[in-house]
Amino acid sequence: MTWGAPRRLAGLSARLGLRRGTARTRFTALYVTLFLLSGTALLAIVAVVASGGSRSSRTAPDGGTDQAATAAQAQVRIDELERQLAQAHDTRTRQILVGSAIALGVMAVISVGLGWFVAGRVLRPLRVMTAATRRITADSLHERLAIGGPGDEVKDLADTIDDLLGRLEGSFDAQRLFVANASHELRTPLTTMRASLDVALAKPGPVPEATATLAVRMRAELDRVDRLLEGFLVLARSQHGEFTDSAHLSLGRLALTALTGRAEDIAARGLTVRESRTDDSAWVWGSRTLLRRVADNVVDNAITHNDPGGWISVAVRAEGDDAGAVSLVVESSGPVLDQRRVADLAQPFRRLGADRTGTGHGSGLGLSIVAAITRAHRGTLDLRARSGGGLRVTITFPRTDGRATAEASGSGTGVAR
Repeated sequence: MTWGAPRRLAGLSARLGLRRGTARTRFTALYVTLFLLSGTALLAIVAVVASGGSRSSRTAPDGGTDQAATAAQAQVRIDELERQLAQAHDTRTRQILVGSAIALGVMAVISVGLGWFVAGRVLRPLRVMTAATRRITADSLHERLAIGGPGDEVKDLADTIDDLLGRLEGSFDAQRLFVANASHELRTPLTTMRASLDVALAKPGPVPEATATLAVRMRAELDRVDRLLEGFLVLARSQHGEFTDSAHLSLGRLALTALTGRAEDIAARGLTVRESRTDDSAWVWGSRTLLRRVADNVVDNAITHNDPGGWISVAVRAEGDDAGAVSLVVESSGPVLDQRRVADLAQPFRRLGADRTGTGHGSGLGLSIVAAITRAHRGTLDLRARSGGGLRVTITFPRTDGRATAEASGSGTGVAR
């Protein structure tokens, strides 16, 4: 079946009064149409053959008067018999045609169900491939379709998709490895530059004011690049999804630690903490370092991109039983944002508004790191612009029962303090 067939199938569906739908509907319409065409043609052939008959005209033999009279009587009898036979033939033909038409109608109805079933069986491998492909994301490129069966077109398509996934996995791994290696390698010259700057400023004798100002500016830029490289490292590590420090963690304690650790920054900007509400049953399983980074980044984002004299709200809550979810919600005041562009904040180096680009704070990786770490922990990140200005960040993780583990340890080894 060629790729031009779907257009013809769509035309058949339109002529049959069917709306444009799935391929299964179009295939069913094709099967029913072909059955009706072949059945109608067969019925027409039966009608032609049945109506033809074998009617031969007979003439009376040439003979004497007695023979002619006898032949005339015989001919009358023959004509009467032929008329009766023709009537019987016509009646039988009509019965055959009516019965065939009824059978064709019944089979047409049955063919709809048979066509739907056959189309489903034919398209089942494609549905399996579609479902498997949808499950595969950037974090699970190691999975494959692995469709079995004979080496037909469907198997070739599945193998082609598996090869494509393999190339994508190799490309993603190479990209992450490059980012990690480059970040590590660039830290060495940065350390050397910072040490050289400190040595130059520590030389005996007065340091010119311009030189001191330039040194302060260079040190600030070096610190900014260092934070950028650290962000790259965390981003690459979270995308790999390999954690060596996994434990049961209290999400509420992580949030409170991030909030109290930035009390000076909050006071310096004149911000008010409206709410700091946590749920003691909000436990998660994951990397202590990365999840602490999530809490730090969302609180930093709320402080940095806030209005002077604004407010911050931090809440942690648990939903459902032990198989439910826990969420960290951080709200902040600030400029009015466009909701259609807020999702871009989870992309690297994406910022909205002039005040989010001109402050000079941050590297533009904060929320993108949060998004990557959240995905690696099978969580979700939701960014919402508040109607009165500012941003609402909601991070949801699968819930786990870590209280028993933490109490059994006695020293809180499973809790980030």
